[in-house]
Amino acid sequence: MSSLQSTRFNSKLTSQCQSCSLSALCLPISLADEDVNRLDQIIERKKPLKKGEVLFHQGEEFSSVYAVRTGTLKTFNITNSGEEQITGFYCPSELVGLSGIDSNTYPVSAKALETTSVCEIPFSHLESLSSQIPSLKHQIFKVMSRKICDDQQMMVLLGKKNADEKVASLLMNLSSRFKRRGYSATSFRLAMSRGEIGNYLGLAVETVSRVMTRFQKSGLIHVDGKEIAIVNLPEMQKLVGITEECAKIEVV
Repeated sequence: MSSLQSTRFNSKLTSQCQSCSLSALCLPISLADEDVNRLDQIIERKKPLKKGEVLFHQGEEFSSVYAVRTGTLKTFNITNSGEEQITGFYCPSELVGLSGIDSNTYPVSAKALETTSVCEIPFSHLESLSSQIPSLKHQIFKVMSRKICDDQQMMVLLGKKNADEKVASLLMNLSSRFKRRGYSATSFRLAMSRGEIGNYLGLAVETVSRVMTRFQKSGLIHVDGKEIAIVNLPEMQKLVGITEECAKIEVV
């Protein structure tokens, strides 16, 4: 590669993080341009995954965390009986793979639910760079804390025995996550199937379908294939026990 080509390549590479629409969520806003460039240089933009392709497998050696740019991933493990148990869904701007830090292996597998693009961040490089850039280390802690809070909230919500509350809890959780990304809190696409939703919530697929149909007939939501519109947001919030002060979700 010539010197001119190298300069052009590096210029294009180091501008990708700043120009990414998710940069305000993935990176500290306070990072200086030079620091963003240093971070950008350790990130690899992976070839998009097709639906059904696996990003990493359960039991593989942990090496990287991944930031979802577009699309949706699910994580799952295989039980002793050989059954798949879904442990989470990941939307754009969210990091997947953090659970591998502790044991140095991925405790779950990650698979694309639709065409999905990710940024690969080698953890050894990220760890080294974060020790040099305090604001980056702080942002990593914030991301990890947010994930813990989200998981704890879902554990509390999914502890309810009522199937309606479980499905509503998932929809409201996704609603808040889409809103955090700057998208509509009341109109979004569910990349996961009814069966995958049931697997995650511990419900039969027929139960999930009946609940969705009941919600639509009650005027709480409108369903068009995988497209979901939350029609009555206040009632959905009440259903999962979210107060108006806690929700802070505006109809958009």
